[in-house]
Amino acid sequence: MVTSQPSAAGSTSPAHSDPGELWHWREPSVLLVEDDPGDALLVEELVADSALKMRLRWVRSMADARAVLAHETPDCVLLDLHLPDASGLEAVSQFQLHADQVAVVVLTGLAEEETGLSAVAAGAQDYLVKGRVEPDLFGRAVRYAIQRKQAEQAAVALQASQMQAQENARLERGLLPRPLLRRGAGDAVQIVARYRPGRSQALLGGDFYDIVQDAEGTVSALIGDVSGHGPDEAALGVALRIAWRTLVLSGVPAAEQVARLEEILVAERARTEVFATLTSLTLAPDERRVRITRAGHPGMLLRTPDQEVNWIEVPAGPALGVIPGQAHWPIQELDVPAGAAMVLVTDGLFEGYVGRGRDRLGEQGLLRLAREVTGLPPEAFVDRLIERAEQLAESQGGLDDDVAVLHLSWN
Repeated sequence: MVTSQPSAAGSTSPAHSDPGELWHWREPSVLLVEDDPGDALLVEELVADSALKMRLRWVRSMADARAVLAHETPDCVLLDLHLPDASGLEAVSQFQLHADQVAVVVLTGLAEEETGLSAVAAGAQDYLVKGRVEPDLFGRAVRYAIQRKQAEQAAVALQASQMQAQENARLERGLLPRPLLRRGAGDAVQIVARYRPGRSQALLGGDFYDIVQDAEGTVSALIGDVSGHGPDEAALGVALRIAWRTLVLSGVPAAEQVARLEEILVAERARTEVFATLTSLTLAPDERRVRITRAGHPGMLLRTPDQEVNWIEVPAGPALGVIPGQAHWPIQELDVPAGAAMVLVTDGLFEGYVGRGRDRLGEQGLLRLAREVTGLPPEAFVDRLIERAEQLAESQGGLDDDVAVLHLSWN
C-alpha cells in the first residue's frame, strides 16, 4: 500500500518563496487517485526510484480524493481516468471544480494517448502512459506539471491585477477631477490636491474631491469619503462628486445641495449601512468670508499669513445616509484673512497608527505635524504633511486608508 513519505529530517525553508525554486527546498506532495492496487504499486516504485523525492498519498476514488482535498491541498494529482465514480474527461473536470489550483497529471493506458492529449486540452498539465515511464521521466513530469500550473496561476493573477488597475484608474479619474475654474481665475485661487491609496492598494476607496467656479466667480470646493473600500464605494463617490458639480453649476443653493446628495447616496448605495461624510465650502469674489457645510466629516486646517496653523471645526450635521430624510446641515460662515489657506483632508491622513503601539496620530497629532512644516509653500506643505504621516505609520505597514488632501489659498 502506498503511504506518505516523511520529509527529510532537519530540512528548512529558505527566506524566499520563488515557485521556480520549490524543488530545492521541500518535497512536493502528490495525491494518487487510482483504483487498481497493481498500478498504484507501480507508481510507488517510480516515486521510490525517482531523483525527485515526494510525499505520496493514495486514494481509490474521486469521493476519497474530495475528502482529502477538503483538508489539504497537494501540489500535484496523479489521476487515473477509469475510476469507479468518474471516468474520462469528467474526472479532470471534477478536479478543476474542486481544486483548480492543483496540477493534474493524467495516467492513461498504452492505447489511450489520444485521451491523454484530450485531457491536457481540457486543463490537465500533462499525461503519462502506465508502464512506459522511467523514474527520472516520472519525476520531471511531476515537477514540470507543478511549475506549469504555477505559471498559469501567476499569469491569471497578473491579468486580474492589470484589469483591476485599469478599473481603478477609470474610477480614480472620476473621483479626482481637474478643477473647473474660469479662465484667468488662477491668480485669485491656488489649488493643491493630492490623493494617496491605502497600503492595500488593491481596493480603491471612496475618497473624492472637486473644485468649481461659477460664472459669477464664486469658488466652491468639496471633499468627501464613502465608508468602506471597493468598486461599489468608489463608484458611489464618483456619483456624488459628479452630482455635486452639477448642482453647483445649476445654481442650487448650498443649503439644498447636501440634502440632494443624500438622496442620491440612498438610491445608489449597495448596502444600507454605507454612508458618506463630506465638507463643502464656497467663497464669493471680493469676500473674505467662507461658507462651510459639514456632514460628519473631520475639521480642517487653517493656515494664516503669519505662518500659524489651527484646527477648525464648525458646527456639523450627520453623515449622509445615517438618518435619511431627517438630518439638518447648518451653514457656518468663517472669516478668512487675505493670504490665508484652508486645508481639507479625509480621515485616512490622521487615523494611522504611530510607532508600534495602538495610538493613532489623531487630529491633534496632525496639527502638530502641520505646525512643523507651516513655513513651506503650498505644494511642499501638502507633500511633507502626507510624507510625515506615512513615516509615522511605516512600522505598521503604512497608512491603511486612502488619503485625500485639498489645499485652497486665496490672494
